[in-house]
Amino acid sequence: MRVVNAEQMRQIEERAIHQYGIPSLLLMENAAWAVVEEIRRGLVQKEGSLSGLKAVILVGKGNNGGDGLAVARHLAFQGMDVSVLLFAGAEELKGDAALNLRLYQGTAGKCFIIEGEKQRLLARFALAQADVIVDALYGIGMRGALPSLIEEYVNEVNNASAWVVSVDIPSGVEANTGNVYRTAIRAQTTVTFGLPKWGLFLGEGPDYCGRVAVDPISIPEEFLGDESISTYVLTDDTISAMLPVRGLKGHKGTHGKGVLVAGSKGMSGAACLAGRGALRSGVGLLQIITPQGIAQDVDASLTEATVWSAPGQDYLNEEAWPVILRQGEKAQAMAIGPGLAQNPQFVGVLEQVLRIFSFPIILDADALNLISQELGLLEARNGRGPLILTPHPGEMARLCQCSVKDVERNRLDLALTKAVEWEAVVVLKGSVTIVASPDGRAFFNPTGNPGLGTGGTGDVLTGSILAWLAQGVQPLEAACLGVYLHGKSADDLANDYGWSGFMASEVADRLPIVRRSLELKLG
Repeated sequence: MRVVNAEQMRQIEERAIHQYGIPSLLLMENAAWAVVEEIRRGLVQKEGSLSGLKAVILVGKGNNGGDGLAVARHLAFQGMDVSVLLFAGAEELKGDAALNLRLYQGTAGKCFIIEGEKQRLLARFALAQADVIVDALYGIGMRGALPSLIEEYVNEVNNASAWVVSVDIPSGVEANTGNVYRTAIRAQTTVTFGLPKWGLFLGEGPDYCGRVAVDPISIPEEFLGDESISTYVLTDDTISAMLPVRGLKGHKGTHGKGVLVAGSKGMSGAACLAGRGALRSGVGLLQIITPQGIAQDVDASLTEATVWSAPGQDYLNEEAWPVILRQGEKAQAMAIGPGLAQNPQFVGVLEQVLRIFSFPIILDADALNLISQELGLLEARNGRGPLILTPHPGEMARLCQCSVKDVERNRLDLALTKAVEWEAVVVLKGSVTIVASPDGRAFFNPTGNPGLGTGGTGDVLTGSILAWLAQGVQPLEAACLGVYLHGKSADDLANDYGWSGFMASEVADRLPIVRRSLELKLG
């Protein structure tokens, strides 16, 4: 599914109105119905009926407020006790929003114009009693901080016990960046229209939007599928289509050979977890190259892999190259970095790997940290074969010679810019991981949860991507498969454990289960 910024969404809506002839009022009505249906499904399932339940709708003066007024009208017609808190004078509403105010005034619902402190107690009382609060204050055109008067009511909403539903995007969250200045509505559900917006996945957006429901509001698919839009959100359907299909005559040789260069003294677990991620993702043959001082431990912990010891008691050094070259000759992919340690003597080996091998290579963890000290090494790869980099924000900051704050503030732009510059697929990890391609496309990953914030989960991800590459999946799709299934495994575990307490090894072990669920869904 494509993801858009505010300007792209406005252009799509304009085309639908002027080229396809869809009245703007109909788009507003469809948007309202999408919100009402979401509320109806949630409350009827919980309460049995909408009749008599209380709804408070916060309404601004723009089109987002017009959507909210249409929602209020439909909820009133369905028997709810509806109160509209209007943060504008009636004369400030224009066009479709003004018409929806007049239509709402014909219902039994109440409308209070919020002008200052005297309405504060009334609004507080209404919000405290509400079963659902609908945020229709500001839409995708908002920039900067909320007005101080609005902020006071936003804080009241965020402290209320009601179910909070935002219309298109939570008020206070910028649609293009996800930035929040001081405060914003913290929704449990956001119903977004046409296509999801960047801000739902960037910055602080994911912390405020809750569950995101997308409704096309009758905009034609030909407009929503505009090829000029190059940002996407990964879904079950798109990932299912990327999964390779195995034939009955398949064997370990046809399922790919992957080489993993990993581990150092005290970090043998990183090599084992990356290997476990690869094996659980279906690699046919896994060859692990690790320092001789820990090779026996890795071998004992991961019996399904073949472990090759390379010179170096504690860390891999320049003498590891002959072992890597020999094992790489018949490989389909290689990953370097988990638990590697930052031994300067290994830099020359990295350069050789990048220059010599034409199959896909993944650089992760300490391989990235070594590269950040010798950025010119990436030029050794240009035109020689596919490359995937998997930095977390700290590693990305070192690679880009900027601060972590700069990375977090410009995640999408930075990932895309560097993917093009480095001629590599960049997997910028985070609460919403971004997979950026050198062809200018970028994918937001919606799976995963804070439970992944524990040691070793990144190693599992590297191993998983390695396995997909070895099985012949193209680099961009292999990165998407790895990221999505890794996050989905964590989501599956969260059903049992919540957002803490599960281990990286359990994430690896859940990978084939979630993959199988998608294969069954695909049929």
